[in-house]
Amino acid sequence: MTVVHDDRPIGIFDSGIGGLTVASVIRQALPSERLFYFGDTAHMPYGQRHLDEVRKFSFGIVDALRRKDCKMVVIACNTASAAALSALREAYPGYLFVGMEPAVKPAVEHTRTGTVGVIATTATFQSELYASVVERFAQDVQVLHQPCPGLVKQIEAGELDTPLTEEMLRGWLQPMLDKHIDALVLGCTHYPIVRPLIERIVGPCVRIVDPAPAIARQVQRLLESKALTTTPASNGSLTCWTSGEPANFHVLLERLGLGSTEVRAAHWSGDVLNLP
Repeated sequence: MTVVHDDRPIGIFDSGIGGLTVASVIRQALPSERLFYFGDTAHMPYGQRHLDEVRKFSFGIVDALRRKDCKMVVIACNTASAAALSALREAYPGYLFVGMEPAVKPAVEHTRTGTVGVIATTATFQSELYASVVERFAQDVQVLHQPCPGLVKQIEAGELDTPLTEEMLRGWLQPMLDKHIDALVLGCTHYPIVRPLIERIVGPCVRIVDPAPAIARQVQRLLESKALTTTPASNGSLTCWTSGEPANFHVLLERLGLGSTEVRAAHWSGDVLNLP
C-alpha cells in the first residue's frame, strides 16, 4: 500500500519569541517537518490588549500562513488561543488548528496540597477558555491565578535572570507559595524561557507544568490521523518571520540555542500581514 505524505510546512505563531518554546519541542518530536514561525513583535505584548484586537491580529496571521501553504497552524500563544481559536475553527471548517490552554488538568491531577497556581497574562485570565478549563478540571481544587504584567517585555528584552525580573517573579509567586501550592502552571509560552529562575524561587517541592510537550504530541497525533506527515527522509527546518527588527529577534534566538535559524522581516499593511 502506498503511504501518502504531505511536505507542506506547519505554521506557528505568537506575539514574540515565546512560541519558540513550543516550536522547539515540536521540532524535537517531528524533526523532518518544516516549521514556519511568525513572532508579532510589533504588537507585543498581546496579554495587555483587548481580546477583540488580538483576534483581529490572529486572523491576519492565519491568512498569511495559509497563503504560505501551511497544512496546519499552531497558535503558540495562550492569549491568542483564548481570543481567536474558536472563531478561527468556525471560519475555516476542516482546517487544522492546535491552540494553547493553561495546563490546569495535569496540575490538578498531581496536587497533594489541593492548591495549584497559574501564572498567565491578564487577557488569558479574562477569557472564557480559561474559565471553562478551571470549571471542567478543578472542581475540588483551589486554583490561584496570578497575572504577570510586564514579564513578557522583560523576556523579550533578554532580561532573563536580572535582579528586576527576579524581584517581579518573587512578588507574584511568594503569595501563592504562602498558600502552599505544589504545582505551578506556566500559562504563557514566554514563561518557560525564565523557568530556571522560577524553579529557583519556588523550590523543588513545586512541580512546574509546561504544556509544550502535550502540544507537540497533539500536533503529531493530528498529522498522523489525517495522513499529513512529511516524507520521513525530509530535512526539517525552522524559518522565522518577525514584524519587529530581525536582528533583535535573532539575538533572542541565539539565547534559546536557535542561532542558526533564518529570520525574515514581515510587514503589516492594515489588517493584512505579508510574509516575504
